[in-house]
Amino acid sequence: MAAGYLEILRARHAARLLVGTLVGRLPNATAAIAVVLFVRAEGGTYSLAGALAAVYGVANAVGQPLLGRLVDLYGQPRVQLPAALVSAFGMGVFAFVGTDRPALACAAMAVAGLFTPPLEGGLRALWPSVLRKEEQVHTAYAMDAVAQEVMFTVGPLLVTLCVSLWSAQAALLILSVIGVLGALSVVVSPPSRAWRSAPREAHWLGALRSPGLVALLGAFLFIGMALGSITVAAVSYADGHGGDAVYGWLMAGIGLGALLGGVVYGARRWGGAPERRLRVLVALLAVCYVPLTLVPGPVAMTALTTLAGVFLAPCIACAFVLVDRHAPTGTVTEAFSWLVTTFTVGASVGTGVAGPVVEWGGAARGFAVPGVAGVAALVVLLATGRVLAATGRGAVVAVSSENDPNRAVEPRFSSGDRA
Repeated sequence: MAAGYLEILRARHAARLLVGTLVGRLPNATAAIAVVLFVRAEGGTYSLAGALAAVYGVANAVGQPLLGRLVDLYGQPRVQLPAALVSAFGMGVFAFVGTDRPALACAAMAVAGLFTPPLEGGLRALWPSVLRKEEQVHTAYAMDAVAQEVMFTVGPLLVTLCVSLWSAQAALLILSVIGVLGALSVVVSPPSRAWRSAPREAHWLGALRSPGLVALLGAFLFIGMALGSITVAAVSYADGHGGDAVYGWLMAGIGLGALLGGVVYGARRWGGAPERRLRVLVALLAVCYVPLTLVPGPVAMTALTTLAGVFLAPCIACAFVLVDRHAPTGTVTEAFSWLVTTFTVGASVGTGVAGPVVEWGGAARGFAVPGVAGVAALVVLLATGRVLAATGRGAVVAVSSENDPNRAVEPRFSSGDRA
């Protein structure tokens, strides 16, 4: 299992791009908890903290596909680094303004979120030009999904460490500087500087003119809802079973399950159509959400949340393959950014839906929401099966002209395989 991942990391520039992207995304991964801790340290209310975090989240969701489109048009260095600097500037303004001027604080958070560089989509656009072989690219997608789980686990720990050693303000500033350094490491690398998107057809919809991509985004909106609703239901459960410590264990269980599932999924070479494999994975994901409604004791519940997370990273990794296959020519970074945005919006909707459900029926009913959302995602995939299978069948992702800065095309590649 380890051999496949080591092969990826030994490829020239691969480790640097992966680590640089993860480091560059730390401000985004830690924004919510860093903002809450800073606002509370400034004497602000949880309502203000939630509002500022929401402003950041909405702006981030809007900015990712827009910046992704600019990356496709003008290249990574000319967009990623300036965006990282502007985002860090916005977070810095917020750190120095504090909560005394709420309007300026909201504006600063909006700037920080809107200009968060689309490093996640950019990395997935780079993998094919770095690895060249299709099976290696698919393994890299799985490794990417696993690395995200590690980042979202380690990130909050770094925030709390900075707060305990220095202050909440220092945490905001330090993580912003680290994010810029991560983005800089990526954009000065040869693959990032050499990468060029294929010529694109001018269309205001951009990547969204692909029916297959829209269908996939529709499914992942519900998967995001499932994950967002679990966080709310877990809070309700923890309130009656031990408090914050139990909540931490439940969230750690989700992350551990996704980590294990992603590692195992990426270690195997999968055959068959990825759209059919995604339907199976989403079905298993939905099934694993159902036992959460049993709400047993904390130990058993932690085990169930671990089970609930097992198929999350494999679903995401498989979706990466389909996004690349369905992205219209010249829109690959934008397409990946749309997946990030859709998942983020879905998670926000899930938290909003789960809140009233928990107040009405308690934690057990709250944990029914992710199961329902998982089934809804499966229904979308089943209903759009022909659309998802209509393009990209048999495409060799690793050697597509879309992702090859030298336009090196192997004989078995056909441009008709791309949307």
